[in-house]
Amino acid sequence: MTSDSPFDGVAEIYDRARRPYPPRLFDDVFNYIGEHPQEPGTVAAVEIGPGTGQATGPLLARGVTVAAVEPGPRLAAFLRNKFAADQRLLVINERFEDAPLPGGIADLVLAATSFHWVDSDVRYAKTLELLRDGGALAVIGTNQIASEVDRGYFAASQPIYERYFPGEFVDELPGEDVTPPEVGEVLEHEAFEGVELFRYRWDQQYSAGEYADLVRSYSGTQRLDAAGRDAFVGELAAFIESDFDGTVVRPLVLTLLLARKRAG
Repeated sequence: MTSDSPFDGVAEIYDRARRPYPPRLFDDVFNYIGEHPQEPGTVAAVEIGPGTGQATGPLLARGVTVAAVEPGPRLAAFLRNKFAADQRLLVINERFEDAPLPGGIADLVLAATSFHWVDSDVRYAKTLELLRDGGALAVIGTNQIASEVDRGYFAASQPIYERYFPGEFVDELPGEDVTPPEVGEVLEHEAFEGVELFRYRWDQQYSAGEYADLVRSYSGTQRLDAAGRDAFVGELAAFIESDFDGTVVRPLVLTLLLARKRAG
């Protein structure tokens, strides 16, 4: 088993804090691949870094057979238990780079807010190896954007971040037209065709406690020692309670990149 996951020690918090992706995103995925599975096994998918199943659940609900490749042993165990009644799910506790999967098995390779964790020298080559001709790569990205709906929270909270993560200040966020770097990478790759990009506004509102859970689930927070994590998260939660009436809105745009493996 491997433990190459910054989220592995907070599986329960991760599952509680991370919300499922919107159904319309999966509508676009299946419209693209031209499959509307009604029976189990119609579509075979490999999912990269499923975490606790925020995208796995919607895939299974649409009749997809899923091989979910998760490097964290606690996350992998949590995922198996969460969907224990569904025989269409196989959880593989490996890094995607190392997972022993045969070539040409997948109609779909999907990475939901996880593709950036895969070695850049491996992710496209292995994806293409796993896909059948005409099969699709789907890369979902979660992008925080600049928007007045946050009521100034993210700018106002930066001094707290600077105390715990000095020098990592993000001075400019993208707008709603955000384009993930994978778009350019796929367009330059001769083995892909039919590249499409979808965007979905997906603002999320949290109570101070819910936001504390979300921040605890971040990889950056997990880099801090236990005392530092508690102090950082506690300070953010207290700031939301005192200065933002106990709630914060995180303005987000989800991106969905789709590309098809060229035949031949």
